[in-house]
Amino acid sequence: MPSIHRQPGRPFWFCAFTLFDPETHTSKRVFRSTKTRDKKQALEVCRSWHKAALLARNGKLSADAARDVITRGVSDVYAAANLESLESATVHKWCEKWLETKSIEAEESTHARYKRIVDRFLECIGAKANRDLSTLQANDIARFRDREAKALSRATANLSLKVLRVCFGEAVRRGLGAVNPAVRVPVLKSRDKSTRRAFTLAEIKRILKACGEDAEWRGLVLFGLYLGQRLGDLAKLTWRAVNFETGEIAFTTRKTGRRIVLPLVQPLGDYLASLPASDNPDAFIFPRAASATRTGTLSNQFREILVDAGLVEPRGHEATGKGRSQARETSEISFHSLRHSAVTMLKAARCLRLYHARDCGARERGGVAAIHAPFYGRQARRHAAVAGRDKRLERRLRPR
Repeated sequence: MPSIHRQPGRPFWFCAFTLFDPETHTSKRVFRSTKTRDKKQALEVCRSWHKAALLARNGKLSADAARDVITRGVSDVYAAANLESLESATVHKWCEKWLETKSIEAEESTHARYKRIVDRFLECIGAKANRDLSTLQANDIARFRDREAKALSRATANLSLKVLRVCFGEAVRRGLGAVNPAVRVPVLKSRDKSTRRAFTLAEIKRILKACGEDAEWRGLVLFGLYLGQRLGDLAKLTWRAVNFETGEIAFTTRKTGRRIVLPLVQPLGDYLASLPASDNPDAFIFPRAASATRTGTLSNQFREILVDAGLVEPRGHEATGKGRSQARETSEISFHSLRHSAVTMLKAARCLRLYHARDCGARERGGVAAIHAPFYGRQARRHAAVAGRDKRLERRLRPR
């Protein structure tokens, strides 16, 4: 049995317990200083050492068992020295609490993405999700990252890792752990560059023709081309965002929360003038698109337009034998390609120097400058609208 003792001339309590030597199969009594003058704390420390020694004797002292003994022992020592117990949480409970906070802070779609990542992580670590948060190791995070990369893609794996870094970083700030295990795991390097590209003018013309009588989708394509914004942001545009007097469109992006002010170029002004007037400034410019619950639904609709335009092959419903858990192939062209096309237009018009990188809604990657920035001054707006007033471009996009 373990016991604590005082040594003459020594300030700390000592613990006497038995250690088992697996090589000689013998036991020996040892004395260790608990490094505390408090008798209650010394007793808890001694009990923890005794528990670890018993597990080792029975061959059950694994790394996880050792961490559990340490965690429980520290908690007991803390409780012995304080009136309240040491705050702690299991991995599962903390993740639930963090997601609950994010449901207030983040957009609904962002929260849903976080939840899917966390659910996959908890499934990956299995029973460890019910253990104390402090027992989580970098190896657990790395194993999940690698599984994401094999099942989905490297980009998804890196995104999932970054979400976990934020999640467990908040736990460290709350005092639930000393180290964030996710920051010890590096992101994966991408082997291949993105295959996405911009639309050519000929392809844009075919897309507009494929829109046919659907004026709403024709408007979304034009807005995506001349504003270079995400499909989800364009779908939620209201008439309040449009200022015909100053010739500007101003809104806040859902992904970054950044305020964007862009020029209302002539093709967009002509399109808006063709729409029925609304007395409600909060009415959506694209009501059908705004009613979609997921941006993915709109992306699928746009793909159907690309199919009609003959730019992509239709997706078949035949089984491939890979299942839904396999990584999907990235499409070369999508609605996002209109953002690349907008950059190309501005480069051709030599307007990129008007944009400030620190105000951009997207970072510069691979020499492709971001274009989503506020415009400063009347002259800057006038020159930036060159791409929108290019008569040659309008003539080439005009259906015959």
